[in-house]
Amino acid sequence: MDHEISSELDPITVEVIRHKLEGIANEMQHSLLRSAFSPIVKEGLDASASLFTLDGETLAQSIAIPIHLGTLIPIVGEILKRNPVETLVDGDIFIMNDPYLGGTHLPDIALVMPIFADGRALGLSAAMVHHQDVGGMTPGSVPTNATEIFQEGIRIPPLKLGSAGRIDGNLMEILQLNVRLPDEFRGDINSQIAACNVGRRRLQELCAGYGHGFLLTVFESLLNRSEIMTRDALGRIPSGEYRYTDYLDNDGINIDQRIRISVTAIIDDGEITFDLDQSSEQVDGPFNCVPSGSLSAACFAVRVLTGSDIPTNGGCFRPIHVKLPVGSIVNPTEPAPVNARTSTIKRIAGCMVSAFQKALPEKVTADSASEMLILQFGGRHSQGRRFVIGELIASGSGAGIDSDGVDVIETDVSNCMNLPVEALELAAPIRVHRFALRRDSGGPGEFRGGLGVYREYQVLEGEIKLTHRGERHF
Repeated sequence: MDHEISSELDPITVEVIRHKLEGIANEMQHSLLRSAFSPIVKEGLDASASLFTLDGETLAQSIAIPIHLGTLIPIVGEILKRNPVETLVDGDIFIMNDPYLGGTHLPDIALVMPIFADGRALGLSAAMVHHQDVGGMTPGSVPTNATEIFQEGIRIPPLKLGSAGRIDGNLMEILQLNVRLPDEFRGDINSQIAACNVGRRRLQELCAGYGHGFLLTVFESLLNRSEIMTRDALGRIPSGEYRYTDYLDNDGINIDQRIRISVTAIIDDGEITFDLDQSSEQVDGPFNCVPSGSLSAACFAVRVLTGSDIPTNGGCFRPIHVKLPVGSIVNPTEPAPVNARTSTIKRIAGCMVSAFQKALPEKVTADSASEMLILQFGGRHSQGRRFVIGELIASGSGAGIDSDGVDVIETDVSNCMNLPVEALELAAPIRVHRFALRRDSGGPGEFRGGLGVYREYQVLEGEIKLTHRGERHF
């Protein structure tokens, strides 16, 4: 039974529901991490969960990976475009990873599930996981020498993975036949389904207590309030243009060709536009970044600039506009490779935030490393069993206005954890001989930047295929 809907919603009730929604998203995230099979998820935390409105706006986010959380917005939008709300059925499960349809790169696979209560659609739950392998030319599916997306793994458009809560066995068999670790892949897919089911059950419980119509009214109120607060915060930044430029070392193919990332941020009447028109053209190698990456960076940047007192939901993102030239490093055309887009997104996010270093010195630190070293190890154990495992090695954050940077921490749009030595050594015939802070690596100054690390490995048996993806001598 619906609570009475008045023109003036009780602010205490609205706030209670907001915290319940955020709690649901974080419970989804907890389920995802606890039930996943692959070390990159259960140890590296490379996964995210969110709730969405029926209009495809973020309702609540888990405390997770900004790249994922931002990318889920166009993914849910594309799924709803192809499957309007009136066609959804309770128990539907959708799957997608295609970067050119709203995804980010192929290992990041999203599952989306509609939520019904009292026989009516109420919202959607979504979970994204970085899968350890999705096929392609190298173990781990992040080949640094790729020149087209077909070399990077299997592409999945928005498809119905299941109906009535049951997985389509034929589709799952096709997917598992295209990856190197089919059992691990299936296990991580199941963890995503479990996380989405947590969101479904908890939102249904919330509906049982407050009513369908009342909740929909509260959802819109929450988004409108965050929009108003975000516009007010942006309005306090002096109107004008703010610029910042940074570079990638190269694209992995043309090693003498630097890649320009240039951002002009325009503040005008409570809105912000990020114009990347002066960025380099798309490149031959896999550092191209599809539009969802720039959107994720923009969402992150605005949350940094506007403050943590504003509840994070789709309302925060309504005042954001992003201009991305077609055929550029930030909006490539098919079939450009995109697997190494993390470095590019981190540079984009860094530029978007750093453009305001002088205007907002109390909020914006010095530049961070804006880099995450990725190592992928692949091969077979002596018994013949195949292994693929990835390392995500953090760098340091930039110094603040009155403090040193933080050592060995994921910054900006990535929020993963270094893989524990024990997890790596358990999964692959590798021994880590050294894991230590790299002295004086943070950059000198009154307040130094955060330090990076040394990590030294020994292969104990056989041969291992290694993929290394790093930047800035990292």
